[in-house]
Order: sequence, then structure tokens, then C-alpha cells
Amino acid sequence: MSGALPTSEHRPTLASGVRLHHDAIRERHVLLFPEGALVLNETAAAVLALCDGVRTIDDIAAELAPQFGGADVRADVAELVAGIAAEGLMDRDDER
Repeated sequence: MSGALPTSEHRPTLASGVRLHHDAIRERHVLLFPEGALVLNETAAAVLALCDGVRTIDDIAAELAPQFGGADVRADVAELVAGIAAEGLMDRDDER
């Protein structure tokens, strides 16, 4: 993915060597990768926890919508995934 928003059917997954971690001592979620770490807010952590390579962008948005009063969160999910992918922390569909 090259900066463009992912399509509805995109099935995002974290890149090899990248993992979501909850730092219990600091009570925050972080995305760990070989070159460092990215501190996440609760919403970003919830989205990335669902990026398993099976769920589509639409599936992830549908699963999270009830947590936000039923709001359409698809664009927000796609934007977050695109941003993480732009940092090289997500696999592309064609790499699997």
C-alpha cells in the first residue's frame, strides 16, 4: 500500500517483526518493531488488534462501530491502516 487508503476488502496484518504490546507498568499500548516503538491510543490499539489478515477493513469497522455509538468508522479505520502501512509496519495484500 503506497499511501493510498486501503479498499473495503483489504485484509490488513502487521508486518513481520511488528507486534502489538500492552505495557502494563505504563498502562499504554505500543506497537513494537525492530527500529523502535510507537505509542498508541486506545482506539488505534483496538483497530490494530483486529488486523489479523483475515478481517477486511469493512469487518474491522463493523466490529468497532458499536463501541462508538454505531458511528460509521470505516474511513477512520482505513486512514489509520494507511498511516501504519506508510511507516512500513503493515504487510501488503500482495505480499501474502
